[in-house]
Amino acid sequence: MAADRPVVVIVGPTASGKTRTAISLAKKIRGEIICADSRTVYAHMNIGTAKPMSQEQQDVTHWGLDLVSPNERYNAAQFQAYARRTIREIHARGNVPIIVGGTGLYVDALIFDYTFPAPPSKKQRCALESMQPEAQYLYCIKNNVELPEQNKNKRRLERATRTSTTSDQRGSRPKDTTIVVGIATNKQVIEQRIARRTEQMFDDGVVEEARMLGKKYGWDVEAMKSNVYRIIKMYLDGSIDLRAAKEKNNITDRQLVKRQMTWFRRNPHILWMQNDEVEDNVIARLE
Repeated sequence: MAADRPVVVIVGPTASGKTRTAISLAKKIRGEIICADSRTVYAHMNIGTAKPMSQEQQDVTHWGLDLVSPNERYNAAQFQAYARRTIREIHARGNVPIIVGGTGLYVDALIFDYTFPAPPSKKQRCALESMQPEAQYLYCIKNNVELPEQNKNKRRLERATRTSTTSDQRGSRPKDTTIVVGIATNKQVIEQRIARRTEQMFDDGVVEEARMLGKKYGWDVEAMKSNVYRIIKMYLDGSIDLRAAKEKNNITDRQLVKRQMTWFRRNPHILWMQNDEVEDNVIARLE
């Protein structure tokens, strides 16, 4: 990230309206959007990950989407390298990179210039797996490991500590030319948006999308075990009905919001504001 070129970062929890705000801003500042989202990196997972719509991608150039297949792994170190390269290319075109996302680890890896060490040895992995869930949870927090959705589940925590990238070095603050804003949200408004988005996903055909993905890649790949897809698997198996599937997705997304905000609150350099304040604030700071 060039020290003398601006980079805009917009963070916030799921359903906070980040995408709409970023697109509106990008049109006014010759911006190109880099999605910092650990779900939208997967190709073919369009409806269930709430990717920007095709028209939105036509209106403003988007990067960071459809980078790997659902049966491939992708981590923060890979995103960091990809985003750094893309930022250089956007700057070379005379445009402004806008990092947008709710995956705090991806954002922090970039703006705090994380250093990623080599993967843990077999001995280290065994030591991590022998920890109690509470110790594994604290290890993840201390070492900037992205927590799994079921962050009290020992098996899920073992997998996170074994397979995720960690960071043992990081900068103390973003570069002076990096503008970091967060979308401040009202809990009730977020819950209403989550419920509307769930209904929209099912109306748009997320069940058929999940059925297709399960048939092509299997239901056991990691990408299919998170988000709405694992819930749809339960629906297709007949263990829950459609109404229960929708409500379960709403609950899962509300839990995701809590985890995201817990991560973001650790960053004192985020300037929190309402959606309608972002454009004027960022434009003034760029000028």
